[in-house]
Amino acid sequence: MSDVTLLRIGILIAGLILIAAIVFFGRPRKPGQGKRVAREARGSKTEDAGRVEPTLGEQLAAAQGASDGDAATQAELDLIDRTPDGHAANSDLGRRVSDEFDKIVTLYLAARAGEKLHGPDIVVAAEKAGLVYGHMGVFHRLVEGHPERGPVFSVANIMKPGSFDMGDIQSLETPAIAFFLTLPAPVAALDAWETMLPTAERMAELLGGIVLDEQRNALGRQRVAHLRDELRAYDRQREAPPLTKPARW
Repeated sequence: MSDVTLLRIGILIAGLILIAAIVFFGRPRKPGQGKRVAREARGSKTEDAGRVEPTLGEQLAAAQGASDGDAATQAELDLIDRTPDGHAANSDLGRRVSDEFDKIVTLYLAARAGEKLHGPDIVVAAEKAGLVYGHMGVFHRLVEGHPERGPVFSVANIMKPGSFDMGDIQSLETPAIAFFLTLPAPVAALDAWETMLPTAERMAELLGGIVLDEQRNALGRQRVAHLRDELRAYDRQREAPPLTKPARW
């Protein structure tokens, strides 16, 4: 085979490769091809609708899952499964400054057997205990003089959707309300606990109820001491800022 023939064959092969490359790289890409999508965003149905703030129920579920093995019953996970409507739901009073947290401490104030907690009584007790009504339609304890730091702890209704509807507060009845301390808080974890516990006890006194731990058992000294030890260790790890001495009632 002559050199001219070999040259022509080489030119032909090169031309075919060039045509194939043009055809392949000239095809339009499929949607999303060549663009890396964050794993958290895959499968999201609300991505185009903008950022959606998690509900209190979602926060409790996530925190319980990361809270050093604390048991979480389905009632806790279903505490609040949606953001309530209304003016208070849109209020920034008691809104957390960050959605990130890694632990939650829960207490319950339950009515005695055969009884219920009534809406108007809850409101009066909450006000006497120094709580304010605000974000997501629940009650919050705020840092004195610094409400912008967010809630030290919050109090919700255990009945869905978890909020206290002031438009229907006269008829509201519930077997219990939940106190939840989400960490990190705007103050030291132990200081937040030392604020939440007496508040729950004071409201229990006013409402004629009983304070229960996260397992729905009567809150005893041993459990209180254990929680204090846990929160001291938490504070040592995070070096949280101190809280102004809690008010006494």
